[in-house]
Amino acid sequence: MKSSRDVDLSVGELAARFQMATHVLRHWEDVGLLTPRRDGSGRRRYGRGDVFRVATIVRSKAAGMTLEQIQVLLDAEAHDRHQVLTAHVEELDRRMAEMERSREMTLHALACRAHDVAACPHFRSFVDDLVDGTVEGFPVYATSHPPRRM
Repeated sequence: MKSSRDVDLSVGELAARFQMATHVLRHWEDVGLLTPRRDGSGRRRYGRGDVFRVATIVRSKAAGMTLEQIQVLLDAEAHDRHQVLTAHVEELDRRMAEMERSREMTLHALACRAHDVAACPHFRSFVDDLVDGTVEGFPVYATSHPPRRM
């Protein structure tokens, strides 16, 4: 008799649990993030450990990790694990600081009595670094591809 903690899910059941398409799970298997067992007919079967692994991947992707970074996170033998995770924490810290700045800017805009909030000197202080060029670009518009050379 199986306990309530035993899990034996099909690819469709696991995908539904995480509200994703089945091809996502198959892709994660193709890149080595998942290794489901196969039943007698060759169909994928996912156990409790697989469910935790998918949850870890989902949460890590939500935090901005790439599949390559997640592979390192989940690979107990990865030699560069510490370096990859440290870099990710630094990126999270940068993003959190940017989010806090955006929150403060939005709160100021809500309370500002200026008709044109973008003309308010205090409001402008939130974007001075971008205007002055003391920071490079804006992360929202950054691409993952290098610029093309003509």
